[in-house]
Amino acid sequence: MSETRRKLTTIFCADVQDYSRLMGADEEGTLATLKHYRDAMARLIASHDGRVVNTWGDGLIAEFPSVVEAVRAAVDVQNELAGLNAGLPNAARMFFRIGINLGDVIAEGKDIYGDGVNIASRLQASAPAGGVVISNTVYDQVRNKVAVGFDFLGQLEVKNIEGGVPSYAVRIGAGEDRAGPTADPVFGRQAQPLQPAAAAPIRRHSRAYMVLAVIAAGVVAINLLSWRGEFWAVWPLFGIGLAAALLWIRTSRVDRGFATLAVAGLAIVTINLLSWSGEFWARWPLLGLAIAAAIRWVMRGRGSVGR
Repeated sequence: MSETRRKLTTIFCADVQDYSRLMGADEEGTLATLKHYRDAMARLIASHDGRVVNTWGDGLIAEFPSVVEAVRAAVDVQNELAGLNAGLPNAARMFFRIGINLGDVIAEGKDIYGDGVNIASRLQASAPAGGVVISNTVYDQVRNKVAVGFDFLGQLEVKNIEGGVPSYAVRIGAGEDRAGPTADPVFGRQAQPLQPAAAAPIRRHSRAYMVLAVIAAGVVAINLLSWRGEFWAVWPLFGIGLAAALLWIRTSRVDRGFATLAVAGLAIVTINLLSWSGEFWARWPLLGLAIAAAIRWVMRGRGSVGR
């Protein structure tokens, strides 16, 4: 029976974008290309001191003792596969998506299991064709050690991981070169090249803040233009500020639980002050929130020890 143990390792997950479409169009050709590309990946992984753990279908899992070498291997893989794709017709090109995570895993024989692997798989599923997405644990280790750029993608929702996992796209090169137009298998049209993965969420969040700011300005303007001696706009402004704070919690790299408790505490104090009647009644809700934060802190500490 194989020994089971825990270890910290860098997990590298890869699979093929649109594999079913490729198989439907040319089964034998797709299998030959897959074998050729996986052999190239295995060679590059080994050259960076990595080890292929498992392959299944169109997928591959590898592990690396070095986080930096794992990212370098991923970049080398995507660059080499881009060169191989350049010699194929558009419809036959095979693009891999890669996800990398540094995490604690359960090792049994040559296999690895656990949340560390699940996160890497989820990162891989969110990567664009020909792209690489890494977790924040990887980013913290490599951001000043590899000659590539990174785009923050926000919190990636992962099953059993509260608050999600902050993720980053690795800027390898022009996306159009790697993921050029491919034929639509049904209508024969040319699909559009993938856009940089981080651009959409960043623009969306910026627009949301701008909309809130415009609404706030409009409320203040209405109050001033219809002035009757009362600045009633303070309450709508309070609601807008609360919405902005919750949006910030959702899109930033903070612990959502603690941040939500902090915003709730600030909101209670603000309500107390805006409706002041000579009593600071907010102290009791604040005490309850402080107890909730302390319990959360203790439970997180126990979870870390358990791992």
